Amino acid sequence: MNWLRRGFLMLLGVGPMAVAGCTPVGMGLLTPVPVQPWVAERMEEKYLHKNDQRTPIMPPVREGYPEPLCEDAPTEREVIRTLQKVARGVPFVYEEFRDDIRVNSERIVDKIDPPRFFPLVGWARLHHCHWKCTVYYTETIQSDYPFPAKLKKRRVQVLYIDKDHLHLFVGQDPDVQKDITREFTDYAP
Repeated sequence: MNWLRRGFLMLLGVGPMAVAGCTPVGMGLLTPVPVQPWVAERMEEKYLHKNDQRTPIMPPVREGYPEPLCEDAPTEREVIRTLQKVARGVPFVYEEFRDDIRVNSERIVDKIDPPRFFPLVGWARLHHCHWKCTVYYTETIQSDYPFPAKLKKRRVQVLYIDKDHLHLFVGQDPDVQKDITREFTDYAP
C-alpha cells in the first residue's frame, strides 16, 4: 500500500511538469533536436550534385558532319565545388574565407576515340574533354580572440577537370543514325 501511495504522489508531482513541457521529451514527437550547422552542407554535397560523377550518353556522330567540339566549359559552380574545402573553424577564434574569386578555363584535350564496347551502354565512342581551370582568389584568415588579427593573401590554384562523355555508335547506315538522333533529341534533320 505504501508503494501505491508513493506512486500516486509521484504522479501528482511529475504529471503537471510533463504536461507543461518541463521534461526533455514533454513535446513527444515534436521535441526539437539540436543539429550541427554543417549537417545541411554535408547532405547537400551528398545528394544535390550526384550527376557530377556520371558520364552522359549523347546521340551518335553522323557521317558527313563535322565531329562535335567540347564547347561546354566547366561552370564556376563546378570548379568551386572541386576546390579544396574551406576550413570550418571556430567562430571568432579561427575563420577562413575566400573572396574575389575569378575562374579561367581553357580546353587542353578534345578528341574522340574509335568505337568500342562499353558494358551497360553498348557500342559507343568516348569523347575526351579535358579542361585546365585556373582559380584566382583572396584567402582571408581572421581571428578575434584572444586578440584581433586578419591575414589576406592572393592565391592561385590550378584544377584539371574531365568532362568526358559517350557518343553512341550505331554503324554506318545514315537512316539508323537519323532514327537514333531523333530518339535522343526529338529533332529530325
